[in-house]
Amino acid sequence: MSGSPLLKIDGLKASIGDIEILKGIDLEIMPGEVHAVMGRNGSGKSTTAHVLMGHPDYEVTDGTVDLEGNDLLEMEAYERARAGIFLSFQYPHSVPGLQVGNFLRRSVAAIRGEEEAKGSEFRNQLKQGMEQLGLDRSFLSRYVNDGFSGGEKKRFEILQMMLIKPKLAILDETDSGLDIDGIRTVAEGVDAAIRGTQSAALIITHYNRILEHVKPDKIHVLIDGKIVMSGGPELANQLEEKGYDWVEKEVSGNE
Repeated sequence: MSGSPLLKIDGLKASIGDIEILKGIDLEIMPGEVHAVMGRNGSGKSTTAHVLMGHPDYEVTDGTVDLEGNDLLEMEAYERARAGIFLSFQYPHSVPGLQVGNFLRRSVAAIRGEEEAKGSEFRNQLKQGMEQLGLDRSFLSRYVNDGFSGGEKKRFEILQMMLIKPKLAILDETDSGLDIDGIRTVAEGVDAAIRGTQSAALIITHYNRILEHVKPDKIHVLIDGKIVMSGGPELANQLEEKGYDWVEKEVSGNE
């Protein structure tokens, strides 16, 4: 594909304390693409998400990360958010006392500007997003994630993404705790926010359930802090059938 990558990661290494978790990540994502990172627990998937977002517990020891040519690693977490990075948490926190409607409006104002959070266009986008995700109007008066079911939390995060319109959406285990209908709805929200735009998404997951609906452009397998295999959507089916042991044997056989 012609053009420059939206996200370019070269040789990224990161540690927490004295433990090295990422051992050299290389990844490029073009505008309009959806990529997925798959791997076992402890392989470094969530660490990748946290490092990209600027979590203070992680120390980057080597490598570079560029977002549209800008050095992401030089930015604080809030600066990365304003630059267009969105992280959907695996376990979203509740914020009692903060209404959903106010939170969404303030979030859009902080990232896209005050004018974008006013007027009929914002209201129309909000209404369309809620309808697409199966959320009724009363949802806006509830407190953020307070008493939400697992499915409601994930739908709410996708709604945030649809309204904020980030350059890069990082979805960490966004399919966990969802039934089949919920996975399909979330996948449709991802497609609506990314496909045909200049944005991109990185989905982090164990399983291929959500990938059956999103159909990522590329899938990357992360083992022991490194991407050891990449491929198209068919790779998720191979992993489902053969497991990660198959990847390790393939990699060791090619060395």
